Amino acid sequence: MSLTLLGFDYGTKSIGVAVGQQITGSARPLLALKANEGVPNWDQIEALLKEWQPGLLVVGLPLNMDGTEQDISRRARKFANRLHGRFGIKVELQDERLTTTDARARLFEAGGYKALGKDAVDAVSAQLILESWMESNYS
Repeated sequence: MSLTLLGFDYGTKSIGVAVGQQITGSARPLLALKANEGVPNWDQIEALLKEWQPGLLVVGLPLNMDGTEQDISRRARKFANRLHGRFGIKVELQDERLTTTDARARLFEAGGYKALGKDAVDAVSAQLILESWMESNYS
């Protein structure tokens, strides 16, 4: 049985979302959800969970380059805990250092400056978080 995973790139204004498959170890960007001071529209998240039926959620954990936590790290942990508490799905955290930089580079390579919209960057960041989690857990 293949496990479907959803990845989240948590932010205070926007939360990128990607979907991945354990069997292929690949992920693709889905969309970016608007957030208000880091609080998402939980109904939108519930709709995504119903649509994709993921067995696991992966939330990017933003860390400083030296590995220490910052305010946004605590907020991402709180978001991960709320996901688990509300929906009862297992949630893993994944170090997301440099994913936004990687996402921008990837998008720019594919489509130049026009491809660098905030929603696209957030969704591709979520894809990279999910792929890096799968690489470290399934390979």
